[in-house]
Amino acid sequence: MQKTGFVYDKRYQLHDTGDYHPEVAERLEAVYKGIEEAGLLPYLTLIPAVPAKPKWIEAVHEVAYIRRFEELCLCGRRTFDFPDNQMCCETYEVASLAVGGVLKAAEMMMKGEIDNAFCAVRPPGHHAEVNQAMGFCYFNNIAICARYLQQEWGIGRIGIFDFDVHHGNGTQHIFEEDATVLYYSVHEHPSFAFPGTGRAFEKGTGTGTGYTRNYPILPGQGDDAYDKMLKEDFVPAFDEFAPEVILVSAGFDAHEDDDMSGISLSTAGFSRIMKTVVELAERHAGGRLISVLEGGYSIRRLPELARDHIAILLGKDV
Repeated sequence: MQKTGFVYDKRYQLHDTGDYHPEVAERLEAVYKGIEEAGLLPYLTLIPAVPAKPKWIEAVHEVAYIRRFEELCLCGRRTFDFPDNQMCCETYEVASLAVGGVLKAAEMMMKGEIDNAFCAVRPPGHHAEVNQAMGFCYFNNIAICARYLQQEWGIGRIGIFDFDVHHGNGTQHIFEEDATVLYYSVHEHPSFAFPGTGRAFEKGTGTGTGYTRNYPILPGQGDDAYDKMLKEDFVPAFDEFAPEVILVSAGFDAHEDDDMSGISLSTAGFSRIMKTVVELAERHAGGRLISVLEGGYSIRRLPELARDHIAILLGKDV
C-alpha cells in the first residue's frame, strides 16, 4: 500500500463565496465524508495547512497582484476582478493556506515521508493568471507547486495533467514558453463559453512549443471519448516526456451529474483516468504524484469521487 498524504483543513471553509455560488465550503465537507465513510482515513497521512511563504507565491504571481488581492480582502470587498470571484475578509489568508498545504505535501513527498498526496483545498487555482483572478481562482496552486519543486528540489521535468472540465487557462499561460513543464488539459469545448481557451492548436510558444497539449471534448460525450484520449494521446505524450513528478489538477465537474458541464463522464470513468495517471507516475516518476482539487460541484457525487480517487492513490482496488 502506498503512503498517501491528505491535505485537509477546516479553515478552508472560511472562504465565503456568498449565497447561490457553486464553489462552497460544503464541497470539502462532501470530500471528507466520502473518505471517512469508506474507512480510508486511518490509512492516510493527514497534512494540516500552513501559510505559504510569500516567495513561492511570488514565483508565479506578480507582487502588485498579490498586494492588491490582500488589500481588497482587508477592505471587505466581495468581488475580485470578475463577478464570479466572490470573496470575504478571510479569502486571502485561506488562499495562502491552500498553496501552503499543497507545498507541504510536496515537501513531504520529496523527503520520502509520503509517496503521493491528494490536496482537498479551496479556493481552486487553475484559472488564476499571473496578475488576474478568474473562475473562482486567486492563486494558481498547481503552478506554484511546480515552481517550488523546480527551484527548491531541482526537479527537471514536471508533467501537469488537468482533467477539470474547464480549461486551465492560467496554468497554460504560466508555462506556455517553458519546455520543462508539460501541461496537458482535457476539457469540454465549447464549455458554457468559459474560459474560451484550450483549443487543440494551442501548443505553447517559443521554446515551449509542443509542451502544451489540449484535448477538447464536445458536450454530450463521456467515457468512450475520455478512454480514447488516454490511450491515443495522453499516455503517449507523457511516456515521451517522462516526467520526474506528476501534478494533477483534479476537477470532478465533468461528471454526468454535475450541472457545471455538459460532459457525461461516469464515476468509473474518473477512476480509469486516475489509475492511468498513477501507472504513469510509477513508470516515470518513482510514484511521485500530487493531486490538487479544482472543480467538482455535485455535492451528491463528490463523496464517491473523492473516495475512489484516494483509494487509487493508496493502491487499493476500485
